Amino acid sequence: MNHLSHLYLFQEVIRLGSFQAAAIQCNLPRSSVSKKIQQLEAHLGQRLIQRSSRKLSLTEAGMSLLDASHPLKTLIEDSQRVMEDLDFTPSGKVKISCSSLIGQHYLLPLFSQLREQYPNISLELSLSDKYIDLIEEQVDIAIRIGHLPNSSLVARKIGEKRWGWYASPEYLEIYGTPTHPNELSDHQCLVFKNRNIELKNWPFDNGDGRIESIQIQSNMTTDDSRALVEMARLGLGIIMIDPLLIRKDIEQTTLIPILTDWKHPSTDPINLVCLGRNYRSRASTSIWEALYQTLKFD
Repeated sequence: MNHLSHLYLFQEVIRLGSFQAAAIQCNLPRSSVSKKIQQLEAHLGQRLIQRSSRKLSLTEAGMSLLDASHPLKTLIEDSQRVMEDLDFTPSGKVKISCSSLIGQHYLLPLFSQLREQYPNISLELSLSDKYIDLIEEQVDIAIRIGHLPNSSLVARKIGEKRWGWYASPEYLEIYGTPTHPNELSDHQCLVFKNRNIELKNWPFDNGDGRIESIQIQSNMTTDDSRALVEMARLGLGIIMIDPLLIRKDIEQTTLIPILTDWKHPSTDPINLVCLGRNYRSRASTSIWEALYQTLKFD
């Protein structure tokens, strides 16, 4: 048995939290990872990992082995950095994930510049308004909105998400312009909804410290932010969205701000995130740094 490879897989399973994630990271079938851990346990005569349907946990023997094998992890990471430093030209594939509107309006315009700057790097853009696990989906860099939980991800703030309320001129001409949040019950409102979130609670602050929260009863929802904006352009109703994502619509008056005496009471950070330095390639680091220098939401 190759003790080093089995120990490395054991460390990856614990670091990533699942056999599946370790299998993806190491480009192996999940069954192979599970079998190698079983072989390691059989060789040592000790159970190392307690398996359950929800999570993995280390036994006392597993904790001792993880501590004892830490120098191996450091050696592998140092060797990887040495090999990367020998190659001065970043190359390889970098997968970037973000929401559909951010990708359309902010990332895609930068791709020509990135391709010219890094001709040996292949870029893959994954657009989705659903929450995805970076490790499970093999994503190198992502744009995430909101405060990040403690994790192995590194985050840099590149802006703030704000909210406003908008409708098309055609809609307002037919249904009138609401002047108070309470009037929204008489209007068609469009709601973003997916498996993780439903934005049907619209809060309003008029500056006096009182927050009015309106529960939207919508007969039209979508899990795609591009579709939400298009529905508003077509005059189907009022939307709540970040004005940065519809800047051209506002400038061209295809969407009109309403309830401008009120503000959304909260903002959320927009972060550029990636895996920690020890777990990302030179190509990922290069794209990460380039995006941080050019990608600003203001």
